[in-house]
Amino acid sequence: MAQGAGRTIAQVVAVAALAAAVTVFLSVAAVRHGFFDLNVYYGALTFWVHDGGEIYDFLKAGTQYGFTYPPFAALVMLPMAYLPWNAAIVVSVTATVLVSAVVIWWLLDPVARRSGWTRWFTLAVALCLAAAYEPMRETVNFGQVNMLLLFLVAVDLLRLLPARNRWAGVGIGLATAIKLTPGIFIVYLLVTGRWRAAATAVGTAAVATVVAAGLFPDASREFWTEALWNTDRVGELAFVSNQSLRGVVARLDPQHPSTIAWLLLVLVTLVIWGWRCRRAVAAGDEATGLALTGAVMCLVSPVTWVHHLVWLLPGLILLVDNGMAARGRRRRLLLAAALVGYALLCSRIVWSWEKDFTGVDGFLGSNTYVWISLALLLGLPIRRWATPVRSDGPAGSVVEPGGVAQLAEQDRGASAGQRHRIGGLLAVR
Repeated sequence: MAQGAGRTIAQVVAVAALAAAVTVFLSVAAVRHGFFDLNVYYGALTFWVHDGGEIYDFLKAGTQYGFTYPPFAALVMLPMAYLPWNAAIVVSVTATVLVSAVVIWWLLDPVARRSGWTRWFTLAVALCLAAAYEPMRETVNFGQVNMLLLFLVAVDLLRLLPARNRWAGVGIGLATAIKLTPGIFIVYLLVTGRWRAAATAVGTAAVATVVAAGLFPDASREFWTEALWNTDRVGELAFVSNQSLRGVVARLDPQHPSTIAWLLLVLVTLVIWGWRCRRAVAAGDEATGLALTGAVMCLVSPVTWVHHLVWLLPGLILLVDNGMAARGRRRRLLLAAALVGYALLCSRIVWSWEKDFTGVDGFLGSNTYVWISLALLLGLPIRRWATPVRSDGPAGSVVEPGGVAQLAEQDRGASAGQRHRIGGLLAVR
């Protein structure tokens, strides 16, 4: 008992120290955007609801930025128009923190169980590290919806699809109706042959869009015929924050970016993605399918601002997962890759070339996050050991998608070391 209490105290102290270090880091490294994007949403909704204006006619004072999401997103955000500004900030930050904790837990808890880590401690450390992650802190500081969308997709891919739940696809459909880019996950379902889930996703997105059109016909007409095609509303393609393939091409020639070169890169990238996703799903590794599709979405989207790169979080966590399941040199390589990728994505390194991205160093440095997305797409291992397996062990054993049997009550006294060895055996299966 004393040893357990001492371990708990040490873990609490370690989490407190890490939280303090992250706080100091954020005070130095984090850029305070004043919830700029949330302010755009809030201003557009207020203009629409209280001032009688059209939501897509609103532009934030002194900028070209306006509401760029489909009308269904306006419907979802509508309650914000009736909240004080500070309350809207609290709701935005709280929602982002909660859904981030859930998604990280779903991905990391199987690693903690296999490795014998204390589960609350693992989550606490992961949340501290996530707070330092530049895309995450940018999402919070801008008041963006990225993690909410990732959560909706993760509900489908990490929970409903593995359980063969008939509602699988609803989360992806809602995310697509809120912001069009998660529609790549509908393509993912089609490419990997999950026709029912794909149909559910398409149906959900369609119903949500039709409901919004019925409630707000003028706004819907303006969005689908005008606002959607007005690229000036989203910013400059060559801006260093645009960490997509389109951004890479635009920075090569900001005045005349080659659309053909970009489309060829996108085509090759999608072919590789489709091949890897089919292999992942054939191996029963839905989480890697999520990570690969998140990475390809960032790559092929015309605009991928740094805060959109929260979609790379699953890939980084799965690198740790693969590293902990491996041995020897492979373990060191995978864990080092996760550490380097995470460190670079905390560093704001691309901003060193914000004003001048010419030359070889500019090409390599200003696109650092694109290279990380490509590395995850090409190199993230497919966890063949993640396929659910049926145990011939004692009655009452339960098998989860991580591939590790959780023994019945009489066997739960196994030591952390024993659990680690069981995970190792399954890892080399």
